[in-house]
Amino acid sequence: MQTTTPTTTTAPSAHLKRFVGTVVSNKMKDTAVVVVERFEKHSKYQKYLRLRKRYKVDDKGNTVGIGDRVAIEETRPISRHKHFKIVEILGRGQEEGAEIEAAV
Repeated sequence: MQTTTPTTTTAPSAHLKRFVGTVVSNKMKDTAVVVVERFEKHSKYQKYLRLRKRYKVDDKGNTVGIGDRVAIEETRPISRHKHFKIVEILGRGQEEGAEIEAAV
């Protein structure tokens, strides 16, 4: 007689929040600040509003730079304000020197 154990087919991160945002600060140790933008329609005036929220994100080894597009995912509380971690870097931002060259 064989006994089978039930297996779950759901992804481990199926219920966690995932956002895509831009890094605006990386001055803290192992932490980056990511801005997530979303558009929402005003209920009365029917105008689309650009809403922004800043998240402090865990970044082990300070791997991201300012201007990088990153995907972040909810995780256990790491500190008082950090509840997200960087899942992947989607695109690199411009270097500081390149911005100065483009402006001149």
